[in-house]
Amino acid sequence: MNPAQLRQTTVKASRVIRKLRRRFDLTQSAMAATGYAYAPSLLTWFEVIGYTVLLEPDVALGKHRIGRSSYKEVVLRDRLHSALQKINPTKPPEAIAKAIYQVTSTESSDLLENNRRFHKLLTDGVEVEYFLNDEIVHDKVWLTDPFNLLNNDWLVIHPLTVVEGNHAHCPDVVVFINGLPLAVIVSIYPSDEHATFKAGYQRIQTYLQQIPKLFFYNSFLFLTCGNQARVGTLTSDLQEFLPWHTIEGEDFSLKGATELEVLIQGIFDKRRFLEQVLHLIVFESNGTDISKKLLR
Repeated sequence: MNPAQLRQTTVKASRVIRKLRRRFDLTQSAMAATGYAYAPSLLTWFEVIGYTVLLEPDVALGKHRIGRSSYKEVVLRDRLHSALQKINPTKPPEAIAKAIYQVTSTESSDLLENNRRFHKLLTDGVEVEYFLNDEIVHDKVWLTDPFNLLNNDWLVIHPLTVVEGNHAHCPDVVVFINGLPLAVIVSIYPSDEHATFKAGYQRIQTYLQQIPKLFFYNSFLFLTCGNQARVGTLTSDLQEFLPWHTIEGEDFSLKGATELEVLIQGIFDKRRFLEQVLHLIVFESNGTDISKKLLR
């Protein structure tokens, strides 16, 4: 992205900020009181690159349907079903149903084992079998379409309440691709003079322990503090959460672009996001330990 393109994107972002404030019907003081104070600086960029951005209160009030019947559900089944039909138009309903069953079922109580299993389904496709013309057909159902981006469903919800067992938490931003929660963003508010990425990292560790089901499907974890932003994975230590330095692979810094802008446009661009999910995430096993890494 050259400087002229950056200026155009910045102008577009400023327009979206105004639109977000009108749509959310929140004044600056109300935004601060309800925890949405950082929304224009974070959610704006998702709208700029073409994601649908929803506030959970609007969802709870029935203004938007997301296909979630309770706070215990972390997969948006209606959106997943609709997307899989678009991505796999020649597959019969039986195949789609079996694929969804595999995706939403768990074979282990171990978070990383479930995450590795799901990642394989995400990258290699879901193997299904069904009857066709009195014969058993062995086939694959694909969970994303990297070739026709319009077949995919791109959704951001802020925040998202998740209940598991006796625990309830509200991660700041959850990014759903085809109804699957592939990314979670934890934001530390810069108004707190003691705010550090360490506080955000500790919140993530609490989420992993208390609402692990949300992270069965996770590809990326993000920490933001004002205009600073870091990216890591489920097994990243705090020091392994690092800034993202490029939007389109350029080796020069973009004047005026913040870490947050570069990270969201660089990682969450729809085509690049799917490329990174499908090709740049690896799992390494060392005995009983599993390490998940993002290749840079």
